[in-house]
Formats: sequence, structure tokens, C-alpha cells
Amino acid sequence: MRSLIIGVDGGGSKTTAILARVDGTILGRGQAGPSNYHAIGVGEALEALDRAIACAFDNAGLAAEPIDALALGLAGMGRPADRAIFEAWAKRSHPQARLKLVNDAEILLAAGTPDGRGIAIIAGTGSLIFGQTSDGRTARAGGWGYRMGDEGSGYAAGLAALQAVARAWDGRGGQTNLTERLLDHFGVAVAPDLIAEVYRDTIGRPEIAALARYVDLAAEDGDAVAGAILQSSAEELALGAKAVMTQLGLKGDIPAALGGGYVTGSRLLQQFVQESAVQQGVHLRPVTPVMEPALGAVKLASALYNL
Repeated sequence: MRSLIIGVDGGGSKTTAILARVDGTILGRGQAGPSNYHAIGVGEALEALDRAIACAFDNAGLAAEPIDALALGLAGMGRPADRAIFEAWAKRSHPQARLKLVNDAEILLAAGTPDGRGIAIIAGTGSLIFGQTSDGRTARAGGWGYRMGDEGSGYAAGLAALQAVARAWDGRGGQTNLTERLLDHFGVAVAPDLIAEVYRDTIGRPEIAALARYVDLAAEDGDAVAGAILQSSAEELALGAKAVMTQLGLKGDIPAALGGGYVTGSRLLQQFVQESAVQQGVHLRPVTPVMEPALGAVKLASALYNL
């Protein structure tokens, strides 16, 4: 029987599990659908966790076996009721494992900042700003979900892109090459044809958030409308960073980790975030885009095993 640990990054678009030895050596990776139960329900979220972990064992060429430590970094994790759901699942599925259950921002900090302290800026399907000090105090801004918040997220940018196309068609807004990009994406000829595509039952938040990549591409090509969407995203994320900095009383240079496909996939958005932060008196240094936050979960699981 070997000593094994698992780190999981569970978000609004996908769930990634990494199987490792206790020293952090990666053995296998697995991926499944989203595991934010607020968006998809408890049953599907738990199924995604099971599938991602099973795939990690398969990828490692190992049969499933008991693990010694499990760290879960999950979107939507904040209240005691949230914790109870996943604690019960872990007790059933991995009864021998020590458990670390945190939100997805904490594993981002573990992966991308010195000693896991600083500010995490998440902009993927949803958005969240989270901060942690050296003495363990924490604060957050955003994370209210797509009906109450998610400003600066990929979903918000994708929705803004669709709205920009509608405004351009009507003559209420500036012309933009987002129109051509979104028409090509959905395979339709003119903007009104987007209605039937966008309002299909199979179009959800992840599909809308995926449109954010066209905002980035159009902005890189100099499109003013797309550039304004990116700038608005950056201002919202920087505003969240300022709120967290103020709550925690942070001063000077603050290490920052960036996570989520919208911000890590856009050089221009990263630049705008740092510029907007400076304008609001927040100095984010160093800034580290984290492409695989699940590695932060592995670090937390390793530390948990070694307690």
C-alpha cells in the first residue's frame, strides 16, 4: 500500500483532479465537468468529483485505492451548509483520507503566491477576489454568482459581447468585429439569427463564458468595443482587489495570483487589471498567472498529510 494524495480544483466549467505521492510527485491527472453545485446541483457536482478522481487513477495506470489526504478547492464553497455536503461525500468515498476543504481561490493562492499569502483574482466562468494575510486572516469580494454579481468574469464578458452585437445591429452602439466572430461561432448569417442559438436550452453559463475569447481576440486586433469590454472587466477585478486590500489592511506591494481561463488566457486583460489596480492605489507585485490551480490543492494535501 503506497501513500497517495489528491488535489482537486472544481469550478464552474470543469473539475481537475491530480493524483500524487505525498512528496508532490504527480502520478496522474483527470478531468470532468463542472462541480459548482450552486449552478448544476449536488448530484452532478459529486458525480464530477468522482469522475475526475477516477480518471486521475486511470491516467496514472493505477487501480483505484485508498488515499491518505484529499484537498478540495471548490467554487461556491463558503457557508457551513456547503461544507457539510462535501464533507459527507468525502467521508463516504474516501473515509481514510484527511480532508482539506477550501474555496477555489485558496488553492490558487497556494499555487501562485509566496507561502499562500496575498490576493487571488479569479476570472473564469465566474469571478471572485480572495485575500489571505500571513497571520491567516481572510477576506473576499465578489463571488455572488451570475444573478447577483460575477462582474469581470468570462460569463459577463461573453454576455457583453452578445449585447454589443445586438446594439451594433440596431444602431444603438458602435460597429464591432465581434459581430463577424460570433456569427461564425454559431454558424448563422445575421445577428437576429443569434436569438434562436443563444436561447436554446443547451446554452448555459459555460457556453456564454466561452465567448469571452472572442472579446480578447477582437481587442488584440484593435476593436474598440471589445477593448472597452476588457477594460470594464479589468476595472471590476481591480475594484474587488482594492476592497479585499482594504478589508485586510494590506499595504505596499501585494503578491497576486490570477486564475480562471478568461484572465489567464488574455495578455491584454492581465495588463489592464494591473493598470486599473494602480489607478485605485493597489500595487500587485509579483503577479503570477496560474494555469493549473489544482497544483495548489496538491500542495495543501501534502501539507495535510505531513501534519
